[in-house]
Amino acid sequence: MRDTLDAVLQAGVDTGAVPGAVAIVVDRDGVRYLGSAGERALGGGEAMMPDTVGAIFSMTKAITGAAAMQLVEQGRLDLDAPMSDVCPEAANPVVLEGFADDGAPITRPAASEPTLRQLLTHTSGYVYEMWNADIGRWHEATGTPTIGSHRRVALQTPLMFDPGTRWEYGTGIDWAGLMVEAVSGLTLGEYLRQHLTGPLAMFDTDFVHSDDMAARAAAVHARLPDGGLLPLESGVGGGNDAEFESGGGGLHSTMSDYARFMRMILNGGELDGVRVLQPDTVDAMCTNQMGDLRVTELKTVVPFLTNDAELYPGEEKSWGLTFQVHEQDGATGRPKGALGWAGLANSYYWIDRTNGIAGAYLSQILPFADAGSIGVFYDLERAVYAAR
Repeated sequence: MRDTLDAVLQAGVDTGAVPGAVAIVVDRDGVRYLGSAGERALGGGEAMMPDTVGAIFSMTKAITGAAAMQLVEQGRLDLDAPMSDVCPEAANPVVLEGFADDGAPITRPAASEPTLRQLLTHTSGYVYEMWNADIGRWHEATGTPTIGSHRRVALQTPLMFDPGTRWEYGTGIDWAGLMVEAVSGLTLGEYLRQHLTGPLAMFDTDFVHSDDMAARAAAVHARLPDGGLLPLESGVGGGNDAEFESGGGGLHSTMSDYARFMRMILNGGELDGVRVLQPDTVDAMCTNQMGDLRVTELKTVVPFLTNDAELYPGEEKSWGLTFQVHEQDGATGRPKGALGWAGLANSYYWIDRTNGIAGAYLSQILPFADAGSIGVFYDLERAVYAAR
């Protein structure tokens, strides 16, 4: 399998699909494959290495969800209680219904208040402006900063629908991170280091680069109209002046670190003799938690950041407690019940508890759902299942 997966990564570099990439495949017992190809910054002369650090953006969400579920286990958070029980600033939510002739937002009281379960499944009504033009227009009309500002007020937006009535990807897991902070008395980063990433020996995973992480960080690249790639910068994130650490997308990590988290899920909440979640909690995280609702395509309104996006288009997908859940066998070979998701700069992962394998892939390219980069990931996944 090593030669095959090495060839997939190198082909991605040779064809210009990616400037560089790292991939890892693991099972419950350890690493089956770890490899890399290309450059950390295109034209920079520094090789992409297995220990390269990247901004993993929304791959952060599963880690934040696991932290929240630890507190659910302890009875300190309730999946189905109003979120304002923990975050009073979220009380009395309203739904954005449109705009008056003068551009003023028109809102109405929400039928209910979002719960932690709805935050974790993206059925809360909180959405991202990169895929929802109306919430972007609301930000402009009210002068409220967007989430990229890393200011807490940026999260205090109206809902786009009544909680529990549909799925739309959004900022709910940033709110879940604030709930972790509120009940623990720790910043999210401190909580993770003490209770999750630290116990799992994920020492290259944090919201702000250590000096050592910065020395190994890859640049984020922009895909140009002609298909070429332009290096932008490394160290994308909120930095030391952020008002909150983004549980929805703020972590930097290596694929080896992220694989330790995935192996914990494969092993029902335990890794190397350290238990961080109970088996029944992991089961709940990995199964449909939104009933008959289903994942739908996300239509871009900010093309620099994202293309239209749907992972595994045409395949039926639901959402667990921070994971996308496949409701049917997939074209790449992954079975019904497999989990996965992605990060904005085209990093991706999957977790297959049926077969006891998982994989993660890091590239650093904008916009999201880049055809070249996601194509390399799909090719890797197909190759893994073909080799079984």
